This record gives sequence, structure tokens and C-alpha cells, in this order.
Amino acid sequence: MSIVFFDTEDWEKEVIPKHIGGVPVIVEERKLGTDTINIALEAKVISIFAWSTISKELLDQLPNVKCIATRSTGVDHIDLKACAERDIVVCNVPGYGERTVAEHTFALMLALSRKILPGGDRTRGGSFSREGLRGFDLEGKTLGIVGCGQIGRRVAEIAQAFAMDIIIYDIEQDEEFAQKIGGRYAKTLKELLEKSDVVSLHAPLTENTKHMINMETIEHMKSGALLINTARGDLIQTAALLKALDENKIAGAGLDVIEHESLVGEDVEILSNDNQSNLKLSALLRNHILLSNPKVIITPHNAFNSEEALSKLLNTTVKNIESFLSDKKQNVIS
Repeated sequence: MSIVFFDTEDWEKEVIPKHIGGVPVIVEERKLGTDTINIALEAKVISIFAWSTISKELLDQLPNVKCIATRSTGVDHIDLKACAERDIVVCNVPGYGERTVAEHTFALMLALSRKILPGGDRTRGGSFSREGLRGFDLEGKTLGIVGCGQIGRRVAEIAQAFAMDIIIYDIEQDEEFAQKIGGRYAKTLKELLEKSDVVSLHAPLTENTKHMINMETIEHMKSGALLINTARGDLIQTAALLKALDENKIAGAGLDVIEHESLVGEDVEILSNDNQSNLKLSALLRNHILLSNPKVIITPHNAFNSEEALSKLLNTTVKNIESFLSDKKQNVIS
């Protein structure tokens, strides 16, 4: 019996315990997949990051696994139904990077509103001209927050400090919190989009939220609004976003996540494989167009990546595993 950590970085190898609950720990830098599954054949517990996808087919090859401890808040990379059918406990790390992601959200927002990237590129090129670099203040602008969990709440608190008007759309409403930050809830997503100068997405990815920003919903947005996404790439329909940017319906987008982001950097492999589907090729092309659009800032799924957040992430994961082994489960999703 063993515990296997996949998707690890060098610093994690130094701090992950050699044993947890008396069980030996194996640390693997590669993600869990068909080429690394042999490492986990005897594992009772596996810990993965968001880059590893746990499918039913993969679980069929891991008969000894009883717990999956994901080092993330989101669990859309894990087939929860298949885990439930096999009585596999799935644990996550709720709230480890809410402040970190909220700060990154505003980094993207400010970079767009004050044209930081083109200004920096111009200065680095030897010009001090301000032509075309006029931005706008966030004070007095309406920020629409879609999904107001722990991250959305931190975003709202920062927005309050910027003297922004705040409107929230969420299936659960906390009127006391809204009053505290001087905001209010929208009755519908349409209402939020119509009133927001900046729309920031913080919703989980579900069947109901996939492509919530699409051709139809974008039509309800203010012309010239900004769109920020530090949640999940599939919340936005890329084709609809490209069209809105081309037509100046959306003035700019700050994205830490994009649809099919795993395809980025795999151009040669995809284009040289005659068996690739047209859907994958189309997704690759759309992402390239998005990456090259001067109205768009894309960071590499990096919003969570601070020293403080990652330390909390790993410590909580170890505690999740300890709790599972001692039959005192915590942070259980399934």
C-alpha cells in the first residue's frame, strides 16, 4: 500500500512527508496518465493537481485506490460519478487561494483598464509616446461578479476599496454580505450583463454554467465592457468572444483560463497527426487567434500561483489524507 503524489514541483518534493499516517509516500513530477499509471497500481491514495484527468477508464486500472486528494478547489477533472460507484472518496482544498485569485483578477482588470502591456512594450521599444494609451478609472464603474463564493467575495471586497459599484449574480444570495460591501444581487445574468462595465467570472464549471458567456448572452453586455475570467475556460464560448472582440462589443478580455487550454503548445503534434478531429483543429485555431489578439491578456492558468496559496494547498492536502487514513474525513466532495 502506498500514497502517490502526481504533478509535483521541485519545492513540493522537499516538503511532502516521506510517510503519511504510517503509509509510504511516492512523489512523481509527471501527471497521472496511461504512461505513469504503473506507479499507482498499489496506491490506496493518490494526490493530483488539476492537470491530471481522472476518467472512468483510468479508474478501471486502479483497483486499489480508495481516496483521491486533489490539490485544487475545482473537481471537474475527476469523474465523480465513477468514483462514487467505486466508493472512492474525493477530497479537495476549498478556499486555499481566494485572496490570491482575487488579486490576480484585479491585476488583469487594471492591466486592461490602464493599457499596461502596450505601454510597457512601447517604452521598451524606445518610445515614450502616450498616443492611444489613455485608460479609465475603476472608481464609479460597475463590476458584475458572476459567482460569489469565497473568491467572488474577495473580489467584491477589493472592488469596494476601488469605489466600484458592485452587482452580483449567484444562485445563492447573501443579502447581509451584499449590504456589507455596498452591492446588490441581480435577479438574472441578463440584468448583470446589461449593467456591468466589467464582468468577472467566478462560477464553477457545471453542465449549467458551460458557455454561460455565449453569442446570445454577450448581446446583453454593455458595448465596450471588459470581460475577466479566472475561473474555468469553458465558461466562455471562444467563438463568441472572438466575434465580440472583432465587433468591439467587448473592449478587452483578461483571461487566466481558456477553452481547450491543454492544446496550447501542442501545435506540432496535433497538426502532424492525420487522425485529429476537426473539432480539435478548430479549437487550436481559435486559441491561436485569441492569443494574438491585442485586446486580450492571457496568463497561463496562473492566478492561484503564489507562495502563500501553494503552501496552504499542500498542507491542507496532507491533512485531508491524514484524516482519510484515520477515518476522520474532511473536505469530502464525493
